[in-house]
Formats: sequence, C-alpha cells, structure tokens
Amino acid sequence: MTSHVPDARGWARSLLTLVGSLTLAIAAGVWGFWLLQALVPAVPAYTVLIVCGLAIVPVLAATLRRFPRLGYWYYFLPALLFLVVFTIYPIFLTVTLAFTDYSGARSGQANRVTQTEVRAVEGSTLTLAAPAAAALRCQEACVGRRVEVGAGQQRVKLAIAGVDGVDLTLAQPPPFGPDVVSIVSDFGFVGLRNFTFIMQRATRSLVPVLTWNLVFAVLSVVGVGAFGALLAIVLNDKTLKLRGLYRTLLIISWAVPGVISIQMWQALLNYQFGAVNRLLGLFGIYPIPWLLDPMWAKASVLLVNFWLGFPFMMVAALGVLATIPDELYEAARIDGASPWQALRTLTLPLLYPPMLPVLLTAFAFNFNNFNVIYLLTAGGPAQEGRLATAQATDILISWAYKTAFSTDGQSAYGLGAAISILIFAVTIAISYVNFRATGVLKEAQA
Repeated sequence: MTSHVPDARGWARSLLTLVGSLTLAIAAGVWGFWLLQALVPAVPAYTVLIVCGLAIVPVLAATLRRFPRLGYWYYFLPALLFLVVFTIYPIFLTVTLAFTDYSGARSGQANRVTQTEVRAVEGSTLTLAAPAAAALRCQEACVGRRVEVGAGQQRVKLAIAGVDGVDLTLAQPPPFGPDVVSIVSDFGFVGLRNFTFIMQRATRSLVPVLTWNLVFAVLSVVGVGAFGALLAIVLNDKTLKLRGLYRTLLIISWAVPGVISIQMWQALLNYQFGAVNRLLGLFGIYPIPWLLDPMWAKASVLLVNFWLGFPFMMVAALGVLATIPDELYEAARIDGASPWQALRTLTLPLLYPPMLPVLLTAFAFNFNNFNVIYLLTAGGPAQEGRLATAQATDILISWAYKTAFSTDGQSAYGLGAAISILIFAVTIAISYVNFRATGVLKEAQA
C-alpha cells in the first residue's frame, strides 16, 4: 500500500483553503458581533472573540467534510494559530509602529483629561459647557481632529468640522444623544522620522549603548566560558576528593532564581549598607560606589553576570569532558606527556568544538540580557550628555524597553519599535559574523 505525499502545489492549495476557511469564519464572527452590538449596544468588546470562536467550529467542520485532505492540517492548526498570534503578529505590529508616532500621548484613544459636558445637541453641532478649543486642548488645530462622544456605555469617534466658541461642529451627526465629549489622541504615519531621531542622537545613545552592549556580551562569554571550563577541568579529576560536594555548591547560583540572586546582589553592593562595602571597611578601604559610578556599575553588572552564568558553562563543559575516553589520557601519560601538555594538546582541542555552539548561544543571550541590567541598575547610573533612556549600563534591549514603556521615554512605542528593528538588524549581523568566523556555516553545509 502506497501513501500519497502531496507536492508543493498540493501543500499550497491545502494551506490556502484552510486560510480561506479561517478568514471566512472570522469575517462571519465579526459580522455577527456587529449585529449583536447593534441589538445590544452595551455588549463588551471581548465578545467578538467568543462569536468568532463559535463561527470557526462549524466552518472548519464543513471544510473538512468538503476537503478530507485537510485533516492533517487540523493537527497543526493550534501551533499555527499560536505562531501567528504570538510571533508573526507582534513582528508585524512592531514593524508597523516603527513608522508611526504612536506613544502614550498619541494612542488613538480618548484623552479623559479633556472630557467636557455636552449641554445641547442640534444636528451635528454640540454645545459644550466650556469653550470647545480650550476644553479639548486643540486650540488652532481642532478641525480634522477626532473626538469621542459618549452617553452611558455608548461611544463613537467622529471628526471635527468646525469650532466656534462653545459650539463644536462634527463631520456628521452622532448616532445618539451624547452627554460628554473628549479629544482623541490620534497617531499617524511619520515615515523614517523615528530612525532619523535615533541617528541624529547616535553619539548620545546608539553608539555608546551599542559599544557597551558588545563589550558586555563579549566579556561575559569569555569570562564565564573560561571560568566555567577551568572549574569543569578541575572537577573532572577523578582523584579529587568531595568533588560531588563541590559540584553541588558551585551550581547553587544556577539553582536560585535569577531575580532573587540579582536582588540579593543589589543589596550586597549598596553603597551605604551593603555587606561588601562593610567588609571592605574592616580593611580600611573606603566604600566603593558599586552602583552609583558609571565604571563601577559596569563592573558590578559583569560581576553579577559571571556569578549567574558560570554554573551553566561548568555543567556544559563537564558534559563534554565526560565523553573524552580515559584511554587517551592513559596513552598520553605512557608517551611521557605532562599534565599541562595533556591539557593543552588533548583536553582543550577536544573541548573547544562541542563548546563552540554553547558559547555562540551564550553570546546571543547576553547580547539581549535584559534581566541583569534592568533589575540590578535599571540602566543607570545617569551619565552626562546621554539620553534619559540610554544611561551608563543600558544595553540595546533595555534602551528600547525604557523608551517604549517608561515615563522617561514618554512611552514612545513607535520609537521603541524602531530601536527594536535596529536591535534585530545588529543581532543578525553579529550572528552572521560569528558563524562565518567560526566556520559553523561551512560545517553545517558539509
């Protein structure tokens, strides 16, 4: 019995049929929600998900009866939906927002601070309780802006056609009698303005942040990799007593959740009350501004990252060393090789190739290591001449986060999305250079 394996055209037709069915079901669900909203204006917005879900089930069942070959696609459907919702859609949204001025002040939602009472309604003209331009805070630029008029649970957004004192003329009459009105903080397409903003201030943000980001990632990988490999070589010695106990003690920092470890280090490195400075004081050493001085803060970040990262490298190296046959070392001893020669000519050459992918992965992880930066220093301390969102220990990912989600960055989501695209480009470029330099791509092709 032979099974038919669909060719590329068959797969494409099946996928298009499934996507078409889902699109039809979603369209029917949205239409049903609009109908329900017309009948029950107070229906909550999330009801659209329920209606779409109820529409998808019968449509997919009917599609499967009509096209039985789509049965295997139904097993992939949950994974495809998750891929679209949690991967493809966020990427599409990020790329889209990068070319807009979307922010906390320009969110497309009504600004409740400008909410003003409507005293009378005549056609498309609303008489407000206060001068319209001043109440809505639009002054000379009111015409063309949108307002949200509301009554109870009903809300609708309409464009402003004119302003005259307390009279506000809309582009069309509201579908109900509103009792309040608010200006809508619209956002729009701004082209490459966000990228231009970044490049114009590159010396105050992009260049120093990217430089420190590379230094942080390289030093973390080199330091953690070398220290973890050294510990693994020592602990791999079968003549070492209590080596099981040493291994257990050395992975404690890996077993403890990173958030707890970082918060612990933040307390230990406190300038006035930290245990580290108190211990140094016993030896007559003045308190060190671990988290207050830019250079010391960078050293602190590296120190904490070493503490968090070396157990993983140690365990990975121990796993590699366990695969090296003891006969090789025995042969080396018979040939008169010293322990140092065996290490240099046998252990390290056999350790490096399997550890290379681990080191490359560690570099990619540390290049975007948001947790240790944000939880330990929040990107600080402040440094003269730098943007408020790009301080002494900020890396690219923390800079993007602070720009998009903090008050210092004024919740500039569009600008944060533009920074995220730059991060993606830089990460791809660095990864490609790493793969080319180490020959991983050539080995994969071979």
